[in-house]
Amino acid sequence: MNRFSYERAKSVADAVRLHAATPGAVFLAGGTNLVDLMRENVMRPAAIIDITRLPLRDIEQTQDGGLRIGSLVTNSALAWDARVSARYPLLAQALLAGASAQIRNAATVGGNLLQRTRCLYFYDPATCCNKRAPGSGCAALDGVNRMHAIFGASEHCIATHPSDMCVALEALDATLHVAGRRGTRTLPFDSLHRLPGRTPHRETTLADEELITAIELPREGYARHSTYLKLRDRQSYAFALVSVALGVRVEDGVMRALGCALGGVAHKPWRNGEAQALLIGRAADDTRAIARYADAVVAQADPRPGNAFKVDLARRAIVRAFEVALASNGEESA
Repeated sequence: MNRFSYERAKSVADAVRLHAATPGAVFLAGGTNLVDLMRENVMRPAAIIDITRLPLRDIEQTQDGGLRIGSLVTNSALAWDARVSARYPLLAQALLAGASAQIRNAATVGGNLLQRTRCLYFYDPATCCNKRAPGSGCAALDGVNRMHAIFGASEHCIATHPSDMCVALEALDATLHVAGRRGTRTLPFDSLHRLPGRTPHRETTLADEELITAIELPREGYARHSTYLKLRDRQSYAFALVSVALGVRVEDGVMRALGCALGGVAHKPWRNGEAQALLIGRAADDTRAIARYADAVVAQADPRPGNAFKVDLARRAIVRAFEVALASNGEESA
């Protein structure tokens, strides 16, 4: 492990200032991903900015009926919050599907958004990885790529984003609050993560010193009809081969609104808005329309030989998620 300096931020503004003043600095929250990467010499930060004492641990109702979640709220606290489990059950399910109870107790939601890929080549400094060492190549292209992306990849990187929570936030149309040297701003969740393109080492649209301070959920949580379906090699402590976060609002037997995102298949949570729009106004029991939607989503896939099975797995997972969500009948909450 390399030598680094350590500073404890006293405020959000102080955290931003300290980070901006030191090239190669990183923020430390739960540390569940950062410490692993430092131990493996994948990340070698020049400075650690500790933000664990900042007042970012509240979950509050917003004026429009949504929820604002501080970025230092732990995954466990968010998953078991009564408002989340009642009004945003697919988010609670996604959180509880990730990692282990011990890790969820330490990990923060802000850190969850920014966790790095779990590609085995990224974690091995002896191999080529454009994400770890830009310009070195991508060993996964012709290597072991069973867990890798089938959507939105490039010749420079085919890694997938590992988060379960992020897939749910994409389906829920969440918003992020960010602080940086130029002040504060909000951005749609979908605009946070980047596709790899030619610069896979640039994983988000945040400036280096910007700090996520909160996640905001809209009023619509799809409490009555939703699910998080995660398909993986074992039942616990495993990353998704394919996951589906789905919420549907049904009125008089008709689908009036929905959010559907896939995980384990791309460099970011994957969503096909154009195909999704085709289901609005369709009967909730129109299984042919749902099957056509699933076909339209996977039509964009560009798999490698090692993960071609994910195409049909994703199609079947989408159909199954609709079956589960539309069969549920949870109580809508204000």
